[in-house]
Amino acid sequence: MASGSGLTSLGADGAMAAAHALSLPAEAYGNDPQLEMMWAMKAYQHAEIYFNLISSVDPKFLKLTKVDDKIYSAFRESFPDLHIQVLDPEKLKSAEAKEKWRPFCNQFDGVVEDFNYGTLLRLDCQKDYTEENTIFATRIQFFAIEIARNREGYNSAIFNSRKQSEEKERS
Repeated sequence: MASGSGLTSLGADGAMAAAHALSLPAEAYGNDPQLEMMWAMKAYQHAEIYFNLISSVDPKFLKLTKVDDKIYSAFRESFPDLHIQVLDPEKLKSAEAKEKWRPFCNQFDGVVEDFNYGTLLRLDCQKDYTEENTIFATRIQFFAIEIARNREGYNSAIFNSRKQSEEKERS
């Protein structure tokens, strides 16, 4: 991911104000475009950090939460046939999919911090975050899918690609 100005462009006071604003309950706001931009920047920053992490460390060794095993087991129990290498957005966003995802997500209320916050999720795990390859999902959906991608070896392509590039540069 190309690093942009992101939160640093806000300065220290702006970043503190953003952090405070993001900690308030959603009911405290209407559709404030400035708040939506802060959420988008936070989601982008999270995506950038995660992509750098799976590019630098073999994903099969990553632990994303304290309850990875529980998330993975519950995910594969609820979604045994969900193809995670390249996600079909309908399997996350359709009315039928939302009915299936809701009980899965809600079981992590109080278990995973900010389980229902919005985050960015790559559709094709072998590609970077781009406008075409990214959808908005809840944090627990992100954790469930990315833990599965890591454990099932799908995210290894990102790590191996970067490792090969670095080896070519050295030779």
